[in-house]
Amino acid sequence: MRILVTGGTGSLGSALIRRLLTRPAVDWIGCYSRDELKQAELTEALGTPREFRALLGDVRDETRLLQALDGIDVVVHAAALKRIDVAAYNPFEAVQTNVIGTWNVLQAAMDTAVRQVVTISSDKAVHSCTLYGNTKAVAEALTIQANSYTSMMTRYCAARWGNVASSAAIYT
Repeated sequence: MRILVTGGTGSLGSALIRRLLTRPAVDWIGCYSRDELKQAELTEALGTPREFRALLGDVRDETRLLQALDGIDVVVHAAALKRIDVAAYNPFEAVQTNVIGTWNVLQAAMDTAVRQVVTISSDKAVHSCTLYGNTKAVAEALTIQANSYTSMMTRYCAARWGNVASSAAIYT
């Protein structure tokens, strides 16, 4: 199985990559992220296993996503602007990454015949009262609704996780 994790250098994405690399069913895993420093640090920490690749890219870039998703079986979409204070101060940036970026991932998965997409969200999307929470709630809705736009070749789901100590997301 070939897996790509968007936001793979984040706290959740990097932990997921480490865990997935221990699974025998995983033939290859890609870390898709726009943070080259964190990619280098993750690659060094992993010891550069042959089944791992760091792919520099942004979920806002549809063309790069199409390249990155070519031949991928499963996408775990964890890329997001997660800081509540940053999203509030930069609302359109949060919309572009969390909403439009999610749509780009979903569309690229449809176009490249990815088998499954899992959008990761956090508990702040529940009854959200912040811009961040609202953008993630929209991302979840887009993900679930994407099942209506495909001929069952690609399956879409959203999963939530609780805020974790030492993660980049904060409450304000």
